[in-house]
Parts: sequence; C-alpha cells; structure tokens
Amino acid sequence: MNDPTGRPIDDTDDLPGAVGGDPTGAPGDIVAARGAQEERVAGLVSAVGGGAPLVGIVMGSDSDWSVMSAAGDVLGGLGVPYEVGVVSAHRMPRDMLDYGEAAARRGLRVLVAGAGGAAHLPGMLASVTSIPVIGVPVPLPHLDGVDSLLSIVQMPAGVPVATVSVGGAHNAGLLAARILATYDQGLYGRLEAERAALGAKARAKGHALRGRLD
Repeated sequence: MNDPTGRPIDDTDDLPGAVGGDPTGAPGDIVAARGAQEERVAGLVSAVGGGAPLVGIVMGSDSDWSVMSAAGDVLGGLGVPYEVGVVSAHRMPRDMLDYGEAAARRGLRVLVAGAGGAAHLPGMLASVTSIPVIGVPVPLPHLDGVDSLLSIVQMPAGVPVATVSVGGAHNAGLLAARILATYDQGLYGRLEAERAALGAKARAKGHALRGRLD
C-alpha cells in the first residue's frame, strides 16, 4: 500500500507494540520520553504467570484486591500472563495517565480496572488508550457499590468501558480472556473446555434435584 505521495507503507509498523523502531517515526526525544514513561510504569506493577503480561489488572487501592483477585484467578487458571498494580485515578493521576498511555506499547492487550465510590479509574484509562478496558465496580460499605457501578457504566460516546456487575471481577477476567481468544486458538480451546465443564456441572445439579424429588 502507498501513501498519497506514492511512498510504500509498511502496515505492520502501525500496530501497537510493533517491533523495529518507533512505529510513528517520532523524533528521538519523544522516543526517549516514551521509554522513560514505560520505565516509570514498570515500577507500579508486578507480573504474574510466565511470559510477558497480556492483561493489566489495576485498582484504586490495595483494599480492592479482595475483589479484584478473582480476575487474576481466572486468568491464571487459563494460562494467561497478567500484571497487577495500584494506580489510583485521584491520588496518582500522572501515574494513571502514564499507565494508560503506555499500555499498548508495553504489550498489554486488555485492561481490567477496578474502583469504588467515585470510580473514575476505568473511564480515565479508556480515555488514553484504544485497547479494551473492562471496568469492575468495587462495592464499598456505603451504597453497596451502586455508586461505583453508575460511575463506571455511564461513559460518554466514544470512550467505551465494558462494565461488569458490582464485584464481578471473575467475569471481568473471563471477558478479558475471551477477547484474547479471538486470536489465540489454544486459549479459545481452554475456554471451550471451561464452558463445557460449567454446563456439565449445571446438568449434574439438575440430576441431583430430580433425584431428591422422585
């Protein structure tokens, strides 16, 4: 393919995380600034599982991990490497923006963001990256997480966040895996096996109920 001047274009250089130099042809100072940004971000998270993380699980506080760990459990069970960190939208705004802006360049393909109360983290991340963002409303003692849900789900047009149920980190991890499975046949097969096992478990419960009623 050629650009309007007739020069050939290598489309692969436009892909996030493309190898072979800066994909945008940015000047050296911009490339250096991006490298520094990625180093700062790397200090905010811990990698889990073998290989480079594909999913970033972030939250506003370490207290949210009691909910968000379910997403990690799902991903770990499916063999998906991920990273975990605290990136508060209100207390760490610059770090939060750095994390979102650098996500695709660092090789992440999906972000799972959990927050409670004035839960702005998922939406703010979605405003600075084009990779999918899944929002998890974290329930707090007041309002039972409804405030978190409304804060995350009511996004303006053009800035989508795939919002799961209050405390629904399990489904958030599963949705992240399903997004990755669109181009990973091995992962797709593991998800199919999980789905079949879920169906078998439900049928067994039905069989047990019918046995008690007979």
